[in-house]
Amino acid sequence: MIFLIRYHLKQYRLTSLITICFTIAGVISEMQIPYTMGRMIDDGIEKGDLRAVVSNGLLMLFFALFSLGCGYGSAFLGAYSATGFAANLRESMFAKIQDFSFANIDRFSGAGLVTRLTSDVSNLQNAYQMLIRLSMRAPGMLITAFLMAFFISRRLSLIFLGVILFLGIAIALIIRAAGKLFTAAFRQYDGLNGSIQENVRGIRVVKSFVREKFESEKFQKKAEELYRVFVNAEIHVVKAMPLMMLASYFSIIALSWFGGRMVVFGELSTGELASLFTYGMDILISLMILSFVFVMISMSEASASRMREIFEEESDIQSPKNPIREVADGSVVFDRVCFSYKKGSSKYVLSDVTFRIESGETVGIIGGTGSAKTTLVSLISRLYDVSAGQIFVGGEDVRRYDLKTLRDQVGIVLQKNEVFSGTILENLRWGNEKATLEECREAVRIACADEFIETMPKGYDTRIEQGGSNLSGGQKQRLCIARALLKKPRILIFDDSTSAVDMETDARIRRGLERELPGTTKIIIAQRISSVKEADRILVLDEGRLMAFDGHEALLRTNEIYESIARGQQETGDFDRKEATA
Repeated sequence: MIFLIRYHLKQYRLTSLITICFTIAGVISEMQIPYTMGRMIDDGIEKGDLRAVVSNGLLMLFFALFSLGCGYGSAFLGAYSATGFAANLRESMFAKIQDFSFANIDRFSGAGLVTRLTSDVSNLQNAYQMLIRLSMRAPGMLITAFLMAFFISRRLSLIFLGVILFLGIAIALIIRAAGKLFTAAFRQYDGLNGSIQENVRGIRVVKSFVREKFESEKFQKKAEELYRVFVNAEIHVVKAMPLMMLASYFSIIALSWFGGRMVVFGELSTGELASLFTYGMDILISLMILSFVFVMISMSEASASRMREIFEEESDIQSPKNPIREVADGSVVFDRVCFSYKKGSSKYVLSDVTFRIESGETVGIIGGTGSAKTTLVSLISRLYDVSAGQIFVGGEDVRRYDLKTLRDQVGIVLQKNEVFSGTILENLRWGNEKATLEECREAVRIACADEFIETMPKGYDTRIEQGGSNLSGGQKQRLCIARALLKKPRILIFDDSTSAVDMETDARIRRGLERELPGTTKIIIAQRISSVKEADRILVLDEGRLMAFDGHEALLRTNEIYESIARGQQETGDFDRKEATA
């Protein structure tokens, strides 16, 4: 936790320091009240001196008001500092995640990242506020109250010393046991959040298959697991309360017995005994606060360790020193490329893949489900790095390029189309934030998205809801194609990105790309032969291996896999219809 505070407190260091000063000043002032009360009893009430009663009463009022003012300042600045610290922490963590490669993100579940950015940060925010307020107030109150008690009576202060040692050891043992359980509880949070995200994301499927009951039971099971872990942790924590009560009653009885005898024998005044009772309660309260603070810090340590995992994770993919900042052309070369998602594993998803694509060429990629088509194109823009072999773009190894330069020149339209909340125009400008309205319209026209955008009441200013819930699958696909076109890349990759549009629209998009982007290398992953049969060459993958790389007609004659796919589509009548449309 100290590591996170040190690097992310930043501009809130001064207000945190002032908060601590306010807290300590308030405690010192507050601890003067019992002593002043004792003097008022001894010098005023017992002696009948009204002047002493009034003067000490006014002094008590001053200490109370001063302590109140310090408490207000401490609370306000403490909340301000803790909230600012949490904001810095979230911003830094989010920025760190943005630099992660796909391989880094794969190590953390989406739900785990969400938990770290929300619940874990909130835990640290609360813990930090306690750290600069309660963890300063409680020890300050404990030490000051004990010193005042020691000043009044050395012998009776030994009662408080014994209580402090007893409770200190007991609470430390309790917190140690509870801390391990809180760490386990936050792991359960990841599973719970994952279940929620999965359900919300696939709610249409859940309802279509009438699986609400199943999903509810699955969620309930995870919630019960979290409940049991937290209950076990809290059981340990609540053990502190009986011990606190035992110490409290012991202090009262011991102080009454020994203090009363000292008053009778004239070794202690009535006012001093009253002050000691108050200081004794202050010591117990401070110990109770400390136990609560330790519980929160124990919880926050579990959160802090999970967040440190994010900050200590180094991106697998980074720009090299003295990188190349210009891509010469759109040529792509794979030289004996092997790839595994698990680092160091010999079980490759892609095995010994070698081919060359000339700049400006249109290449199709065909293969069965799980043949690593998407994985192959992800390596071109270094979303992943190869496990073995080399990939060249524009005649240079992709690992020599500046990452931004490379990815700016490789446009990708993913199979799963992601659009973001905002207007249509704002989404288009993800491809080029400086794109003019006319450039956006041209990209939209090539992508055949103009026909639905122009029918919308606000046109390009139409707002897209979160996740594109107010757009159809085909509309999202065409919008994503237009967005990629605005990058004006040297290489344009379509990962089955026209699967949600009709055959006629698919053919129009392909013709538009050929006409408007003759010098751009186009790589098209598709399930249907009609989408790639007019490509210059077609790459056939099977279980991560390159089986053939040739034109449509040649593959029909020479490659069994391609011929089998074509025959299967022909038998269903699908291939014929697509050919006719194209």
